[in-house]
Amino acid sequence: MEHDVRPWGEYWVLEDKDSHKVKRIEVKPGGRLSYQYHHHRSEVWTIISGTATVTIEGETQKHGPGVVVKIDVLAKHRVANEGQEPLVIIEVQLGTYFGEDDIIRLDDDYARVDKN
Repeated sequence: MEHDVRPWGEYWVLEDKDSHKVKRIEVKPGGRLSYQYHHHRSEVWTIISGTATVTIEGETQKHGPGVVVKIDVLAKHRVANEGQEPLVIIEVQLGTYFGEDDIIRLDDDYARVDKN
């Protein structure tokens, strides 16, 4: 199983197929992913535990366990954990390409902004 540690937390790849990729994402308290978009995939997030502060195209909402969030291809998005407990999300990626190099970062707390 693929696993990676990032500044905001970590993720595990649960399934990787030609048609989709499934990840378990854990965002540590105070962690926030980059404000980003993708050219080749949409995403569906299911909040498992914690409270997700989700921003899509500049609009921010908080979501708890059981909520499903859909992110279209090219939609600018991010998730943050403003709580005191880890935030756990199951992410299903749908599209034609699922490589990490399809992350176009627009804003990032960890100085990983793309220069494009």
